[in-house]
Amino acid sequence: MKSDRPNPSAKMSFTLCSFFFVVLLYLWFSINEVRFAALRRLGQSAVSNFQYQTVGKSLVENTTSSPPDSPPDDIRVLVGILTLPDNYERRSFLRLIYGTQSTLGAQVDMRFVFCNLTNENHKILVALEIMRYNDIIILNCKENMDKGKTYTYFSSLPEIFDDPEGPSPPYHYVMKGDDDSYFRLANLVQSLRPLPREDLYYGYVVPCPSMDPFNSKVYMAGMGYLISWDIVEWIRTSEIPRNHTEGPEDKVFGEWIRQGHRAKNRYNAKWSMYDYPTPPTKCTHEFWPDTIVIHKLKDQERWIKTLKYFNVTNDLPPSKLYHIL
Repeated sequence: MKSDRPNPSAKMSFTLCSFFFVVLLYLWFSINEVRFAALRRLGQSAVSNFQYQTVGKSLVENTTSSPPDSPPDDIRVLVGILTLPDNYERRSFLRLIYGTQSTLGAQVDMRFVFCNLTNENHKILVALEIMRYNDIIILNCKENMDKGKTYTYFSSLPEIFDDPEGPSPPYHYVMKGDDDSYFRLANLVQSLRPLPREDLYYGYVVPCPSMDPFNSKVYMAGMGYLISWDIVEWIRTSEIPRNHTEGPEDKVFGEWIRQGHRAKNRYNAKWSMYDYPTPPTKCTHEFWPDTIVIHKLKDQERWIKTLKYFNVTNDLPPSKLYHIL
């Protein structure tokens, strides 16, 4: 008959197994506690780091959006090139000329300006240009040279660029230029930086030998003259220009300024503005690096000589696609 008393060796084995089981549980909990603490610290570090980056980014954005040494306002210039609807080739050429120029630190918008389209072909072709380039202003007028086109150009701008959500004024300066003038935009901007942004009349004083822009008998030549936006707004509302629109446009414009007692600030950009060197006249001189505007580029040969002098293609990058000596 078997005994009911437990086997001493079995009892010992059970005790040892229980002991080792307890030790293993302790070790398992200890290890996981360490892991949990590490994970908690990692999580806290990540949260802290995220908070630091978020606050830091905000601080950086607030600090760098208007650095103390940055200019308070970029110069904004509108250059309107008065031309004719059928001058497609000239506009394409000028887009190349001005599209490769840099005006870092300033906004210079080139726009081609003409009156209402009456030719059916123009309505299609000009519409395509606008869709592609969006650089054309069509005024509500009949095409002309000295019968009010310049007045319509300046007086229309406040309404055209009226945008409550845009900058005020939309442009600091507005220029009227000819399509046979070559504007070197960086030099233009540089010459404007020290000048007032109100009541300014800027250009090439004519008659050519004249140098005093305040002389009552002079005015700025039509090759390219510039005014501040406040004078643009005055032209829109004043009876003086509205009642005197016909005649040589640059001379008539000078009469507006004189009769309206405008432009207490005037700047004669001579001799950085001049006519093409040949044939020599009182309005010409040789090319020089500080040029702002050259006028009377009537043919391709004159344009090529001008562009060659100013090395406008020197920055052409090397490429396997072409080889130009």
